[in-house]
Amino acid sequence: MRYRLRFLLQEFDLPRGVTIVGRSVDCHLTIEDPLVSREHARLTIDDDGARIEDLGSRNGVRVNGLIVRGPSPLHDGDRVRIGTQDFVFCSVDSSGRSRAKTTGVLRLCAKCRLPFARETISCPHCAATEQTDEVTVTTHSEDYRATWSIQLIVEALERALTLGRLADAERLVRRAAAQLEELATAGGAVDPQSIDSVAAKAAELALAADDPTWAHWTLELYRRSSSIPALEVTDRLAEATVRHPMALRDPLIGLLDHLHASEAAGSHDEVEALTRLDRTYRLIDGHAPTQSNIRDAPGAS
Repeated sequence: MRYRLRFLLQEFDLPRGVTIVGRSVDCHLTIEDPLVSREHARLTIDDDGARIEDLGSRNGVRVNGLIVRGPSPLHDGDRVRIGTQDFVFCSVDSSGRSRAKTTGVLRLCAKCRLPFARETISCPHCAATEQTDEVTVTTHSEDYRATWSIQLIVEALERALTLGRLADAERLVRRAAAQLEELATAGGAVDPQSIDSVAAKAAELALAADDPTWAHWTLELYRRSSSIPALEVTDRLAEATVRHPMALRDPLIGLLDHLHASEAAGSHDEVEALTRLDRTYRLIDGHAPTQSNIRDAPGAS
């Protein structure tokens, strides 16, 4: 029996013996990802089958959403996550054809609203077991692959920000931003949840680095997509705008003018978000930033 790792449209043969996966160019399989350790994981192929083992990496290895603790057997169709990269482990028959399914069905978690494999018992993101009845998506969809990739980057972003690794966080935000831009340019459907997820982390990075660059990008993102930020994003944008009124006043006005003209607000949360953005504009209009302004900004703590 032969084995492969599939990543999007690429497949990597796994020879008998040991395959080391990591960021180092000395690894058998190199992954250029700031959240992948130099030597991240060991894959072993022998007469007993296939196994994967974490080599003491910072961010761990997951198989079907579960953290690997010690050598873990791999089976046809298993999903392996290393860093922000998601691979599918495949068995290959004697003709060289993969026996793994070419598509997979995903359901949305009723709690966190992220997709996961239908055959998985619980959501690997939040451990909830309740699924929605919404239409599922299949992995052969180009839009799905882009959305899934963005979600993986956002997960890595969250870890980088939690650990205070701002340089890694900025590289990841740039990757997520590029994914959104490519999807929009190609005419693909840009998932509003993906926009909010990336925007929340971009705004968080702007606050952590005390740099308005990514808050400016976030305001422009919502203006171009004619959408209203989620409340979490709104509060972070408000705080960033009060900190950097000279840099963010014009893009905030541009977003507000566009949203009011298009009468975009509909739900209660959208109305509230728009109200908070209006309040932020009134707070900074004609005033220099002060500690009192920052403390009184919507969502500031």
